[in-house]
Amino acid sequence: MNRFHENILAPGDHAAHAERTDTSAGFIDRMVRQIYGTISAPWLTRLKRYQRFLPEVHKQSEGLELLSDDELRNQAKALYLPLRRDGIDCEKHVARAFAIIREASWRTLGMKHFDSQLIGGRILLAGKVAEMATGEGKTLTATLAAGTAAMAGIPTHVVTANDYLTERDCAEMTPVYELLGISVGNVSMNTEQDARREQYERDICYCANKDVAFDYLRDSITLGAENDNVTLQTESLFKNSRSKQLNLRGLHFAIVDEADSVLIDDARTPLIISANRGGEEEEKFLRQADALANQLIEDEDYSLERAHRLAIIEEKGQAKLEQLAANKGPLWVGRIRREEVIRQALAVKHFYQRDHDYVVVDNKIQIVDENTGRILPDRSWERGLHQLVEIKEGCDVTQQRETLARISYQRFFRRYLRLAGMTGTAHEVRRELWDVYALRTVPVPTNKVPLRHYHKAQVTLNEEQHVQCIIDCLQKQHKIGRPILVGTANVAASEDLSDRLTKQGLDHQLLNAKQDDQESQIIAAAGTVGCITIATQMAGRGTDIKLQESAKKLGGLYVLLTQRAEAARVDRQLAGRCARQGDPGSYEEVLCLQHIDARYRDILWLSRLFKPLMLGRGRLARQLLKLLLRLDQYRTESHHARSRRAVFKQDEQQRELLAFSGRSE
Repeated sequence: MNRFHENILAPGDHAAHAERTDTSAGFIDRMVRQIYGTISAPWLTRLKRYQRFLPEVHKQSEGLELLSDDELRNQAKALYLPLRRDGIDCEKHVARAFAIIREASWRTLGMKHFDSQLIGGRILLAGKVAEMATGEGKTLTATLAAGTAAMAGIPTHVVTANDYLTERDCAEMTPVYELLGISVGNVSMNTEQDARREQYERDICYCANKDVAFDYLRDSITLGAENDNVTLQTESLFKNSRSKQLNLRGLHFAIVDEADSVLIDDARTPLIISANRGGEEEEKFLRQADALANQLIEDEDYSLERAHRLAIIEEKGQAKLEQLAANKGPLWVGRIRREEVIRQALAVKHFYQRDHDYVVVDNKIQIVDENTGRILPDRSWERGLHQLVEIKEGCDVTQQRETLARISYQRFFRRYLRLAGMTGTAHEVRRELWDVYALRTVPVPTNKVPLRHYHKAQVTLNEEQHVQCIIDCLQKQHKIGRPILVGTANVAASEDLSDRLTKQGLDHQLLNAKQDDQESQIIAAAGTVGCITIATQMAGRGTDIKLQESAKKLGGLYVLLTQRAEAARVDRQLAGRCARQGDPGSYEEVLCLQHIDARYRDILWLSRLFKPLMLGRGRLARQLLKLLLRLDQYRTESHHARSRRAVFKQDEQQRELLAFSGRSE
């Protein structure tokens, strides 16, 4: 039942290489969890529980402004013993720690935590998800929980969605920690392997989700089957013990920024460490598969299941494939292997698109994260899919990879002794956060009343009307001088719109996966008067566009969405780039009937049925089109949820199969 109750880290739990035992939950356990979650949620997520904490923080803050920096640091050090003795759930000690961190922030950054941020920090320290609206200062909020945990001697990971946010947040918040004598580390893709251990050994370490998870897998490979604490502590007495080769010192406390992106969206893809295998014969086999797939005829030899990106080979196609593959070598003899590689080749042909699912950089295939629009470096698709994409694009074919270790985000994050998160869009996935991670979601009120203005959606019927409507909207706002952020669906769409604006004589800057090295400069200029920024979902999460004072007087940032994302949460994140912390701003959508995904045949029939009603482009047309697009999003979100359950179930099955060996990675 411990997974159903409060996610509490008791004093002394932060032993060397500590982590939670990840046990499988049976049907009865899952039912009990759901019932308990439903009954207890209204009480355990009440905001009043945390608002009662505020007066104590304000009381503890009295007189701190009179102390010197050294005296403030000594006040922080004086809390070390009480926090380690009584734990991080003692309200009095936590309130004192928050007051000290708040004063340190004011001295170093010129920012003092708002009451809403104090509430958010307390929610994080309690091991829950704080749902804070975009622009409410989640980065600063995390310093409260992370700093307090560090004072209590609990190694803390502040986990972000990408390297840009990791490096930015660490650089901005380090002065706060350093004033209090707390050491801070930063692990990103560029961190050398030898330096990672030293960074993780600091009191607080900022790291991207993929980095910390892969480092955990590398440690699992090093440890092998004998990885219990008693064995490791015994080995530590010797000079060349395995514990000295590990990157991490355990999974104690994680604060996950953009929790829905990291814990939910990224959970559809397992993390795999692999080694090269195969050679010239394997490459020849894949090239033959690509050629044979091009000889099959759609709707005759095979059919496409677009919702799941699958190709189904029909009986006629199976017979034809057997004839075509005759005398092509021993790898083509087995029917299962033959049809599997052809299905992969057909999927590459029909579903994997350049500048959408991947980009080509220096003659190499780089996968693009569909949720963030960012490149996923050193990632590759498995089972020959990556090599087939390389063949399609004429790139050098890399060797296939053999799996050495594998884990899903669900299993990895469940192993932290205490887990917390923060995001602006957790409401839609709050049940899944509870079912998978035992994380409750608590909404936090905004510090100021939002001034965001939503314009009525513009409705278009085809691509040409759509682009022209976008240009008209941009020209109207550009004449005023407002800074503009345009959200596009993928790299190809952003570059196409950029070309159209260039022809119209509209100066702009472009941000997509190909310009990720210039992201900080582009974002820094995005809030200036008259600046137009075209971006993929890269600008939709964690991006803080700071406005010039003159831009605020002109109406603030204008955000234009050109195409709905696969999840409504992503659209909400984009809208949240404007009107932050009391600033003015507005948000508008330009929707196109042609963008309704063709993989849903029933939606296409609905769109054709309603098309005559949409010709007027009035209120009814807008409502119908928004309904169709929301239905498209709902179907996609449901499919992704099934994919996450499948990955999690596969991990559970792997655990059972490998249980006899003493390890599951």
